[in-house]
Amino acid sequence: MPDMLVKLYILPEAKSLIDALSADGIDVRRSLAPEKYLIVDWVRAHFSAGWASETDVAYSNHPITCWVATHEGKCIGFACTDATTRNFFGPTGVYENYRGKGVGKALLLAALHDMRAQGYGYAIIGAAGPTEFYEKAVGAVAIPDSWPGVYNGLMWEGRDAEE
Repeated sequence: MPDMLVKLYILPEAKSLIDALSADGIDVRRSLAPEKYLIVDWVRAHFSAGWASETDVAYSNHPITCWVATHEGKCIGFACTDATTRNFFGPTGVYENYRGKGVGKALLLAALHDMRAQGYGYAIIGAAGPTEFYEKAVGAVAIPDSWPGVYNGLMWEGRDAEE
């Protein structure tokens, strides 16, 4: 999974997609501190302990760098920035029943626009899974020879210490 580079100075606008989701009862917004453990636990339950750790770190940033999508008061997606390392987007995920509805793209755009507002000119999508999604959504390009990059030597959950 390569890292990908995004030009933050030419992002698509986010407001119309976020407004369309809002009309369908889906709220996309920066998370608040009182939600930290709810969101971290949700990420752990639906994705992984590693992603939950990164999400926890995003709540230490000021402002918080975790964006959430909610529907009927429940989390359906999240996106973090500046968690694993500065200037990185990710982790991010959307609950399976809500995929394909624009929730992931809205979270991506909200987070990347915030990175631009924080002063970044470019962003790195760390270990980008669906590279085609990022290419289409924000014009991201793969960074050659970037795997494992900053993740080199990382202890992965489920890996036996003696392997």
